[in-house]
Amino acid sequence: MSIVKEDLKLDINRIVFIGRTYNEYIKMFDLSPKDLINKNVLDCAGGACSFTAHANKLGIQSTACDIAYYHHVNDLERKGLADIEHTMKHMEKAKENYVWDYFRDIDALREERNRALKDCVEDIRTNPQHYRAVTLPLLPFKDKQFDMSISAHLLFMYSDRLDYQFHLKSIKELIRVTKKEIRIFPLTDLYGHKYNLLSQLIKDIKEDIHLIEEVTVPYEFQKNANAMLFIKLK
Repeated sequence: MSIVKEDLKLDINRIVFIGRTYNEYIKMFDLSPKDLINKNVLDCAGGACSFTAHANKLGIQSTACDIAYYHHVNDLERKGLADIEHTMKHMEKAKENYVWDYFRDIDALREERNRALKDCVEDIRTNPQHYRAVTLPLLPFKDKQFDMSISAHLLFMYSDRLDYQFHLKSIKELIRVTKKEIRIFPLTDLYGHKYNLLSQLIKDIKEDIHLIEEVTVPYEFQKNANAMLFIKLK
């Protein structure tokens, strides 16, 4: 995940470059990898996550997009390593806000975050065509270009900084570039509170979709963050 105000998109110090691993994505979005073979998948915002790196090796055509990708990969790697260490130092104080099942302890969490970062930056260097710099709520993709779009730890999570119109426009843009379905995880903010305008958002996009529902997934690290928004398109 990476978040930055549009007018500061070139200021790397305003970006948090920490990501999740491919295996975390499978659980967070309740994905069946075999069903995604030869499918086009968009990871928005991909940040330092390693889903795209592994997915393409497995026959899934994945593209990651993020505002962070405006920066050089070497700078992103340095920033990611610093962000991981900064986060781990503060995790001890907030341990009670998390469920320690997937990760046995903070050292295991640090190892997983470093693995995601390593795999991500190595893939950016090797396959830069899989990574696109974007500034939401606009996406530089064709209508219905992707079979599926997935979005983790940006929408809803930063609702204290990203207003309702940003959420609405971003999801409508994901609808525009996606053929079949969209999955957004989690439905909570940084404090574990469910997004309070979710009902309104569902009403405002209903005419553009076939089905929308909240789905519990087999992954919970932050307490109460164990559900995704599943959107099936017309």
